[in-house]
Amino acid sequence: MKYIFVTGGVVSSLGKGLTAASLGTLLENRGLKVTLQKFDPYLNVDPGTMSPYQHGEVYVLDDGAETDLDLGHYERFTNTKLSRKNSTTSGQVYQQVLNNERDGVYLGKTVQVIPHVTDEIQRRITLLADDTKADVIITEIGGTVGDIEGLPFLEAIREFALDVGPHNVCFIHVTYVPFIKAAGELKTKPTQQSVAKLREIGLAPHLLVCRCEQPLDKEIRQKLSLFCNVPFEAVIEEKDVDHSIYEVPLMLQRERMDDLVCRHLHLDVPPASMTHWQDIIRRLIAPQHRVRIGVVGKYIELQDAYKSVYEALKHGGVANDCGVQIEHIEAEEVEKPGGERLFKDLGGILVPGGFGERGIEGKILAARYARENKVPYLGLCLGMQIATIEFARNVLGLAGAHSTEFDVHSPHPVIHLQETQRHVKRKGGSMRLGAQECQLLMGSLAQRLYGAFTISERHRHRYEFNNAYRAQFEAAGFCISGTTPDNQLVEIIEIPAHPFFVASQFHPEFLSKPNRPHPLFRGFIAAAHERMHHKPI
Repeated sequence: MKYIFVTGGVVSSLGKGLTAASLGTLLENRGLKVTLQKFDPYLNVDPGTMSPYQHGEVYVLDDGAETDLDLGHYERFTNTKLSRKNSTTSGQVYQQVLNNERDGVYLGKTVQVIPHVTDEIQRRITLLADDTKADVIITEIGGTVGDIEGLPFLEAIREFALDVGPHNVCFIHVTYVPFIKAAGELKTKPTQQSVAKLREIGLAPHLLVCRCEQPLDKEIRQKLSLFCNVPFEAVIEEKDVDHSIYEVPLMLQRERMDDLVCRHLHLDVPPASMTHWQDIIRRLIAPQHRVRIGVVGKYIELQDAYKSVYEALKHGGVANDCGVQIEHIEAEEVEKPGGERLFKDLGGILVPGGFGERGIEGKILAARYARENKVPYLGLCLGMQIATIEFARNVLGLAGAHSTEFDVHSPHPVIHLQETQRHVKRKGGSMRLGAQECQLLMGSLAQRLYGAFTISERHRHRYEFNNAYRAQFEAAGFCISGTTPDNQLVEIIEIPAHPFFVASQFHPEFLSKPNRPHPLFRGFIAAAHERMHHKPI
């Protein structure tokens, strides 16, 4: 087994996750079995209770683990199927160590960061190795070198490297080389300081991945090589991409990053064939068609809050050879007089998931506009509940229809709390989470898009469609096209009389990949294109 550890320096948000995922892509295409792992130094047990303003989206795995959005990059860029073993936080580590202490596992010893915390971190690596039997494990260490909370993780991987041997471990340090406009040059000092800090801890990078806005010339590379003690060829340029994050694997391949890693780890494997990836990039950069999609949300100013949704829309575009221009529409703006102007010239409207009352009426107005004006609509989780509330109010005439999440006294609670959630007190990890089976209605649009009758999709919700209103909805042309196998929970709704009006209680965006676009997103973009250009793709 080979182990690659990815650390970051200078500043946060450098793209360590994308770098790790891109390297995973290259190694997979060399014929290796790869898995990826994220170590997050924060003390939360998981990001499930963290605000999108703090953390971005919560990415949910098949087994119900609520994880960092970087795990979304791992799954989109590779074929690996991740589980909660692929995500570790300081909170989980300390929780386990303290449980061990209470259970007497340490036999009365004084419990310390070294060795008890670092041993638990190493155990998490070994556990994943034993479980996956992968050829290569790529582990990303969250945060920035120098953060006090990250020190136990860095010490743990230092110790781990001693145990497994020098040619079974590769350290990759992602850093930032800023371009100072006033001086007209790139500056290497921040990277030198970052690597110096890393070496103080006892780690020395084998490869230096340099995020930059301007190309690294030979002189800069030589300087970084000399002062950071890495070979000249191991100074990797990772320049800001022009069009899409999916260009990064090809950029790193041109820099021979995968060659260097394989050589260091003594992996004798053929070069990666990236022809299929190049076709994806062509469809993203120079598509045959164009379409505008409005995403109506409450965290719309935050790029990471709906990361998987945006990526899945682009994947739907790839499937249709169609460039997707995403219009970010703040739900509260829709509530203002004349808010409908925001939907002008859109090919489709998407309402994503979310929590809390702010912006709800704007989302309901968006669903109504889409329904009444025959604009393709895709609702995700809350977006399905919004479509249900809108239909109840404006088609069924149920005044005051709402979700009990937002109005506990609603006269028509068409969305209500799941029965299994009624006595839940703890917020973390207690929703309906992870992969659940869904049965599709024969002949429905959803069934035709999936090309199957039974599917599995990932969930993250507490509220659901109220079955007391089910017959009333269906009599008015509201099709329930997907349910749980016992027919008790509504999973997908659609309006057959509409060109494309589909909404799911689950999160299809979590299963979409650039080379395997999700069926609902593929169909949504096709319908949006047809609306804009009045002809099928």
